[in-house]
Amino acid sequence: MFRNLIGPVQAWLLSQGQCVGCGMPLLQGSVHKKKDGSVLVTCKCGRIYFKLGENKYRRAKISEISE
Repeated sequence: MFRNLIGPVQAWLLSQGQCVGCGMPLLQGSVHKKKDGSVLVTCKCGRIYFKLGENKYRRAKISEISE
């Protein structure tokens, strides 16, 4: 039940380009480019996201970060 409430809120925050943890705009996060061309954005709270397009983000998985 808890996921049913939190999931849509987190999806809405990501669609707005904001961190799901602290609400900071991800445009202000630090940007790291990987060798394969993907872009990682790290928020000030430590959460890591993949940038998919203009204001489109998704949370990075642990296995994707360590590569």
